[in-house]
Amino acid sequence: MIHINLLRPALAALLSAALAACSSGPPVPDWKMNAQSSVERFQAAYLNGNALVEQTEFRRARSQVAGTGKLELVARIELLRCATRVASLAFEDCAGFDALQADATAADRAYAAWLAGKAQTADVALLPEAQRAAAGAGSDTAAASAVAAIKDPLSQLVAAGVLLRASRATPELLDTAVATASDQGWRRPLLAWLGVQRLRAEQAGDTQAAQRIARRMAIVEQPLAP
Repeated sequence: MIHINLLRPALAALLSAALAACSSGPPVPDWKMNAQSSVERFQAAYLNGNALVEQTEFRRARSQVAGTGKLELVARIELLRCATRVASLAFEDCAGFDALQADATAADRAYAAWLAGKAQTADVALLPEAQRAAAGAGSDTAAASAVAAIKDPLSQLVAAGVLLRASRATPELLDTAVATASDQGWRRPLLAWLGVQRLRAEQAGDTQAAQRIARRMAIVEQPLAP
C-alpha cells in the first residue's frame, strides 16, 4: 500500500481515495505517487518558510492531479494548500478551491467553510475526524481542550488557526499552538503564533512577557544555515 502518513491525518483524508492503493491490486499510477510526494514537499516547505520550493511543489502536485481530469481532486489539492496556510495564520481567501467549488464534494465544501471560520452545525459531521470536537465545542475553553487533544501536529494547528480566525482563541490555545509549532521546528507558524502572543502581552501591559517573546521571535527569524 502507498502510505500517506506524512500527509497529516485530517488533511490526508481529503486525498486518501485518490492517493492510496493496495499492493495486491494493479500497479499504482505514477501520478498518484508523484502527487503524494509533491504534496508532502509543498506542505513542509511552506511550514519551514521556503516559499519558492512550496510554489514549485504545489504546481507539480496540482499538475499531476489535473492530468486525470478529476476536478474534485484538484479542488482537494487547493484545499490542502489553504489548510496549511490557516495553520500558519495566513487568513486568505481560498481562491483556488472557490473556483472549483461547484465540482467539490460536500465534505470538501464543509471543510472549506470550516477553514474560513464559517462552518455551520450541519458541516461538523462532514469534517475530518480530528477537527470535529473543536468545531462542535460549546465554549472557547472546551474548544481549546479539544485542540490540545489532537495528536497530529498540523491538524492541531489547523484547528487552532480556525478558532483564532473566529475570535475564539484562549491563552491556553495560544500556548498549545506555540508549543506544537516549536516542537516541530516549523518556523512560519511559530513566528505567527508568537506574534499573536506578543500582541496580547502588549495589550495587557505585560512588557516583560512581550520582550521575552520578541527575543524568541528574533532567534527564530535568524536565516537558515546554508
